Amino acid sequence: MNTKLTLSLNKNVIMQAKIYAKKNNVSLSFIIENYLLKIISEFQGEHDVKGSIVDELSGIINLDNGNY
Repeated sequence: MNTKLTLSLNKNVIMQAKIYAKKNNVSLSFIIENYLLKIISEFQGEHDVKGSIVDELSGIINLDNGNY
């Protein structure tokens, strides 16, 4: 489901983005959506790596429950 989003951007950025979109036969919505998907994926990838390292290391040390 698509939802509208209003952005406030520099006028020159908008003009250049429109030119880019037209030359590449895509919409600005397509460009923005794909950019957001890319950064979300990278963000999740960073967290997945950290999570997988923790998962990998979990259980390596066997604690004997002694008082220290």
